[in-house]
Amino acid sequence: MIMCGNWPVGVCSWSLQTDIVGIAAAMTDLGLSYVHLDIGPACGDDPDAFINAVKQQDWTISSTMLSFEQEDYSSLEMIKATGGIAPDDCWEVNKQRFLKAVSATAALGVPFLSTHIGFLDHSDAEYAKKFYDRLRMMADAAAAANITLLMETGQEGAEDLSVFLKEMNHPSLGVNFDPANMILYDKGDPIEALKVLAPWIKHVHIKDANRTTVPGTWGSEEAWGTGQVGDQAFLAVLKEIGYNGVLAIEREAGDNRKGDVKIAIEKLCTFTG
Repeated sequence: MIMCGNWPVGVCSWSLQTDIVGIAAAMTDLGLSYVHLDIGPACGDDPDAFINAVKQQDWTISSTMLSFEQEDYSSLEMIKATGGIAPDDCWEVNKQRFLKAVSATAALGVPFLSTHIGFLDHSDAEYAKKFYDRLRMMADAAAAANITLLMETGQEGAEDLSVFLKEMNHPSLGVNFDPANMILYDKGDPIEALKVLAPWIKHVHIKDANRTTVPGTWGSEEAWGTGQVGDQAFLAVLKEIGYNGVLAIEREAGDNRKGDVKIAIEKLCTFTG
């Protein structure tokens, strides 16, 4: 097991762009035992095959992750329209997908399930009510399975997300904090956001980015420690707020993702705090 200070270090399974056998081989090579696991394959017609294959691995699953099939990340406008639980025409399908993800997460004995819920908009009362109602149903289903549902940061600023979480006031809702997403979506300073969202942070991604110079467009994802997050300062504030969970390295860009994960591990291991 690799540690960064007192935090176990893991990797996001989808960053490795391979199947269970390939993920296992890469994790062995990298010296990692913790994984943030894409649970999507367990949401189809034969969930048991995937669940049983995962159970055969010597992994500690820090959280599962669920994406929704209609999501289009080609632009900020497209992901705002298609992201998460917002699209009405996908809701029934997505609800069933989510419930399957909860069942699979519980079957694997994992405490957290993370997802992007989509863009919050408190200025539209009808839209906001839809989010509250749908997310409350999801959080209730997670709670019934002894799971905490984690909302991933990025689509809104930390203050807006904290308002939402306070109003929801649900014991089975938390945050998967991704510092790069705050930059990619141009939604504020990730280090300041850590302090705002500290009460809800249960899981953390290690990912870096540079902010866009053209408003309304994506920033660029960068290898850990080479972007604008400020890797050492970020870790120092994690320690300051008392975070005690896993650091899951996520890499979704570049042509050497495994190599970038390895570099991130090396940089994390230099943290003395």
